[in-house]
Formats: sequence, structure tokens, C-alpha cells
Amino acid sequence: MKHKHVIGSVIQGSIAQELGLEPGDAIVSINGEPIEDIFDYQYLTQDEELDILIETKDGEEVTLEIEKDADEDLGIIFDNGLMDNYRSCHNKCIFCFIDQNPPGMRESLYFKDDDSRLSFLQGNYVTLTNMSDHDIDRIIKYNLSPINISFHTMNPELRCKMLHNRFAGEALKKVDRFYEAGITMNGQIVLCPGWNDGDELEYSIKELMKYLPVLESVSVVPVGLTKFREGLEPLRTFTPEECGEVIDIIEKYQKEAFEKYGLHFIHASDEFYFDAGRELPEALRYDDYRQIDNGVGKARLVTDEFIETLERVKKLPGVYERKHRVVSTITGTMTSRMVGEQAEVLMKEFPWLRINVYTILNDFYGHGITVTGLLVGKDIIAQLKGRELGERLYLPENVLRSGGDEFLDDVHVPELENALQCRVSIVKSSGRDFVYGMLGLLEK
Repeated sequence: MKHKHVIGSVIQGSIAQELGLEPGDAIVSINGEPIEDIFDYQYLTQDEELDILIETKDGEEVTLEIEKDADEDLGIIFDNGLMDNYRSCHNKCIFCFIDQNPPGMRESLYFKDDDSRLSFLQGNYVTLTNMSDHDIDRIIKYNLSPINISFHTMNPELRCKMLHNRFAGEALKKVDRFYEAGITMNGQIVLCPGWNDGDELEYSIKELMKYLPVLESVSVVPVGLTKFREGLEPLRTFTPEECGEVIDIIEKYQKEAFEKYGLHFIHASDEFYFDAGRELPEALRYDDYRQIDNGVGKARLVTDEFIETLERVKKLPGVYERKHRVVSTITGTMTSRMVGEQAEVLMKEFPWLRINVYTILNDFYGHGITVTGLLVGKDIIAQLKGRELGERLYLPENVLRSGGDEFLDDVHVPELENALQCRVSIVKSSGRDFVYGMLGLLEK
């Protein structure tokens, strides 16, 4: 059966446009090779001489001969960036956040991906249970790295139980092939009290350290529990004392890994430090923030950016002589103290500035969800209505869908503005934008 990949659009001035290719035409093969997905396409189009079999939108097959530079793109955009169907996850992980979504949300929020190709393209984490030998061969052939792996535990029997998949333990052997081929890897562990913590966590870390330095980093994040867990495995959150114990284990192995490999390797997420009441590690301990998208080191980076930006801003002409200004911002409960302290520093330095920091409780998912990125529009509206907001409300961009103006509950920013009767500005989740935003230096 022929794989055909329909062209969505053609870039102006590109090779594809010169050849007369149009949306609706389809690529069947390149140099006689079938194309499974975007990786085959990118690999095959690197050649300087190409024979491309096209099926036009009228059903006619045409072979195009192309000569080009090795790094020259054809200028073809496909409607599906992967050029294949996305592979869904067949595990039933005891901690899966998607299973804890309430009913009635948009369909995309219920899709569980476990696609190794998205691991490379978008940084998604995969469990390996959905990965065939063919997939591994292609990853090695194309040298696709890094591959991000959801380990959770290195105990095969326990992994089968936690993922509710009898093949989950055996799947860990696939890591050996990546290691032998030198494919860079990163990992994560979702930690559940009474399951994979304590001695099990120590065992997993010891086993994972055998893959250093090809396995560059592993994050340990606490299980997130919403109020929608009816019929799911009974789980609980970590106590502050248990969070401290997790940190102690991780920091012990960080020292060992750094002495041997110059990498701290294993990292506790910021949430563990906040919940334990511990000071955040210094920046150097985060190994260039390899795990920042997993909530590891974001608070340290924001804090350091805040300090550095404030020192620069102090030197701006007229910054101490501006007119009175009242603004507001929001935070989840986890970072409430940190954001509040930074606001106090700014107000003390600039007496003309007043900042209202509002901590939003997550009524939508439940108060056990404390991160700012999972706050929804309806909760923000309900808890800010009637409050003093000043001339502008600043929201960190991580509360919105990537590239859009929509919250997880489908409320849009203009709806929020209308409900609160206040201008809303979206700023990057950074210490720099916090300082510049509060001081009004981002507005044109």
C-alpha cells in the first residue's frame, strides 16, 4: 500500500513553487523510497539529486527530477506536521493527569500521546511501551535525540503495576539500545507516596546512573491529584516531611553523579522544595536547566532573573520619578510566597508603585493542584471580581494554551477583561518580564 502525503501549502519562491506543486498534490516516494513520516522526508530530502514521485490532485502520477543544495529545503508544508497519525498511549498509569480531567472539556485534552517522534520534535515524554523495534531502528538510523523517557521506576514488576501494562517492565530493556547507540536521553519519574518513593526511588536512581552520561538528566516530580479521581487508584500527596526525605535522597546522588560525571543528573522539582520549606538549589545545580519544562529549576531561574533585571532597571533614567501606579498579578498557591516577596522588593525600591498579588485557589481541579500553569479563567474571574486591580492585570503566559489566548476551560482573554473590567496583559513567565511588567516598561 502506497503512503501518500498531501501537501497543505507551498512556500513562495521555493523549489516546490518553481516546480508547480500545489496544495492537494501528494508525495508518494523520494528516490524510490516510501515515506512513513516527517523523519523519512527530512532524511531523504537532504540529497542533492532527488526523484520525487508526485500524485497530483487530479490523480495523475508524475516524477520530478530535482537538483539542489544539500541543505536546501523544498518549501513544502504538510497539514499534519508529523506526516502520520499520532500514536496514543495504551497504559493506564495510576497517576495519569489526563484521567483526572473533568468531563466536558475539549477533546484534545483527553488525548494521551505516547509517540517517540513527538519526544524528539516537541520534547514529550514516552513510556517505551508503544515503541517497536522498527521505531528504535529508525531513531538510531536518523540519530534522533534527545529521547525523553518516562521511567517512573526501574523495578520491572512495580512498573507493570504502576502503568497497568504487563509489558511495561520489559520495555525498559529498550533503553540499553539507545545507550549503546549513544542516543542522548532525558528521563522523568512521577513519584507517588508508598509506591515508588523511599527505597524504590534509591534503587531507580542507582539503576539510571548506569546510563550516565548518555542519559543526561532525570527529574523527579510529585504526583498531581485533582478532585476527579472517582474509580481511580487511591493516592495521596506527600507531606512536608516526606518532601524533605525525597530531597535528601536526590541530593545525595547528585553529589555522587557530579563527582563522577560533572553532572548533577537527578533533580527534584521545585514543588518538593516549596512544600518542604527548603531553600531552592543554586543555579549551577540545575545543569543548564535541562529539566526546566518539568518544573525543575524554573523558580530559581525566575528568581535570578528578577535580581539581575532589578539591578539593570535601577540604572534607567527617571525610573525613581514616575507617577503613581497600581497594578495586579496572579499566582498559584505554590509560588504565592515567592511572587509576594518579589512584589514587596519592587514596592520598597519604587515607592510610586503598588502591586496587588492575588493567590488563586484552583477550585476547578481542586486545591491540591497548586501550580499557576493549571489555573483556569473561571476561577480567576470568580476570585478577582470586585477586587482592586488597578490600571492593568498581568497574567503569566503559562496559564494559556501555547500560542493562543485561551485558558484550559475555554475562557478567552477578552472574556476575562470584560468580566473584570480591567485591561489584561500576558507576560512571559520570567523574572525579567515580571519586573518590566510591574513597572510598566513593557507597554508601548
